[in-house]
Amino acid sequence: MRWLRAALPLTVLALTGCATLPGGPHWGQNVTIKPGWARVRRAAVSAATDPWVWGPLAGAAALQFGNFDHRISRWGRTHTPVFGSNANATSWSYTLRSASVGVDIAALLFAPSGHFGKTWLEDKAKGYLVNLVAATTAIETNSMISRLAYRERPNRANNHSFPSNHTTASAVYTRLATLNLEQIPMNPHVRDALDVGLHGLTFATAWARIEGGWHYPSDTLFGMALGNFCADFFTNTFMGFNRSPRQRIAFSPLPGGGLLSFSVAFGQGR
Repeated sequence: MRWLRAALPLTVLALTGCATLPGGPHWGQNVTIKPGWARVRRAAVSAATDPWVWGPLAGAAALQFGNFDHRISRWGRTHTPVFGSNANATSWSYTLRSASVGVDIAALLFAPSGHFGKTWLEDKAKGYLVNLVAATTAIETNSMISRLAYRERPNRANNHSFPSNHTTASAVYTRLATLNLEQIPMNPHVRDALDVGLHGLTFATAWARIEGGWHYPSDTLFGMALGNFCADFFTNTFMGFNRSPRQRIAFSPLPGGGLLSFSVAFGQGR
């Protein structure tokens, strides 16, 4: 596949590179199977309040008003403005999902774990297991919800429309890639571009499923939230990244109500 051929040179560079976390341990070195309830709670709160989790959920809820969920779905699969046909959109959704897996593998290899050798392999293996557990949990949870929700697909193929498994998979892998890349010192503008590209990959997967007639927009948005939550939660719980969130939400009480604010930081190093 094209993305795999493109990733091979990057993989070689990752294997030959020497990198450590700035002033700290190697990536994967501090993985633990006993994080403690305090860290679990912090990770759960951090994941739940992440804009990439509650934002898609709010969007999915908003689409239920005015029947926009069905209207957007009908328009997308009828006009197919991006992929040109339902079949092409379906094909692209599989390619994009595979690309999401590929970028996570590349980011995992690039994450700073020192010189290649026994320690490098051990740290990579531990970090990979955390990534694998996060992705497996997201995808299996998606399948369980799909069986319970029993929502008919727009194309009437079956009753597994909600939520979108493709979008969940893309979201969890691209978010894992984003979190792993956060551990690499780089130009902030390059980091911003990578973040936009990775999130764009998930949105492209979601729209391909809508245009292909397999999902309603709310199906993909919920799947996006689920994937981001699992990636964030498991990474913070078992790897203990000391993250400085780039997106923040805050509530300030005011007379007769309150102010909910959302801010995004661009061009900052980590």
